[in-house]
Amino acid sequence: MLVSEFDYALPPALIAQQPAARRSASRLLHLHANGAIDDLAFADLPGLVDERDLVVVNDTRVIKARLAGRKASGGRIELFVERILGPQEALALIRASHAPAPGAELIVGQDTKVKVEARVDDLYRVTFSTPVLAALEAHGAVPLPPYITHAPGAEDAERYQTVYAANPGAVAAPTAGLHFDATVLRALEARGAHVAKVTLHVGAGTFQPVRVERVEEHRMHKERYEIPASTFEEARRRRVLAVGTTSLRALESAARTGALEGETDLFIYPGYEFRLVRRLLTNFHLPRSTLLMLVCAFAGRERVLEAYHHAIHERYRFFSYGDAMLIEA
Repeated sequence: MLVSEFDYALPPALIAQQPAARRSASRLLHLHANGAIDDLAFADLPGLVDERDLVVVNDTRVIKARLAGRKASGGRIELFVERILGPQEALALIRASHAPAPGAELIVGQDTKVKVEARVDDLYRVTFSTPVLAALEAHGAVPLPPYITHAPGAEDAERYQTVYAANPGAVAAPTAGLHFDATVLRALEARGAHVAKVTLHVGAGTFQPVRVERVEEHRMHKERYEIPASTFEEARRRRVLAVGTTSLRALESAARTGALEGETDLFIYPGYEFRLVRRLLTNFHLPRSTLLMLVCAFAGRERVLEAYHHAIHERYRFFSYGDAMLIEA
């Protein structure tokens, strides 16, 4: 299977640079199992669920992972925290004119020191002189995706975060959840659907391009997840609507391994047999990406690409700040 089979042409003007005026003001493309398409508003979602549905959301919280700093010698660096390992320890990408050696000291803000402990593949294990989360909150910036061209501001700090975000650790938002507000969540429960939570901390690898030609040769990055036992048991009894590819990967990882917490590098592409998830709410994804491959595995490559072409024709907004799809398996 070739990566080129998951390509499509997207006009740059359709890449959403700002969120909708209100969270639930986005559009919703409803892709039926027979390939039929309905053009709806996201606020119509509650009318598409009932007491059979378990709506599973990812409650990870995006950290302000991007830090500007300097070397002790004065040279500028950028430190991107990919994963928090402990109160004062993290794995990070470091951009600098020269790669820092173990033992090097970096400075962020006025006097927060960051010591480079060791190289770990493309990352560095670093130790902060203060708690990592406190340093990020004080000095960090929201890590917007590379296709969003403006510098992160106060609006992004709020809108690049779901309203139910609770557990800090993601470096990218679970973007399908960005459309939900309190009104929509109440309306889902009024219809009899149950909203349950999982946690999967989205890693920086979600932005990495697929660099191989054959899909099967790609290796996914690992991400941490945790699923409450009550959520998993309910998922076995009800019709699961996964909000986002991250919720889906957490649930399917647990269904395959039996482990309700740990790390997953599950790569889902056409041919994968889904064990729990029956409905998927997701945004529109980049060409040739693992996320698009996952959606094609869920609903069929031809059906998904036809829906994408329809979305382009109808001027839907794409990617993280864009519109949503509800896909029936």
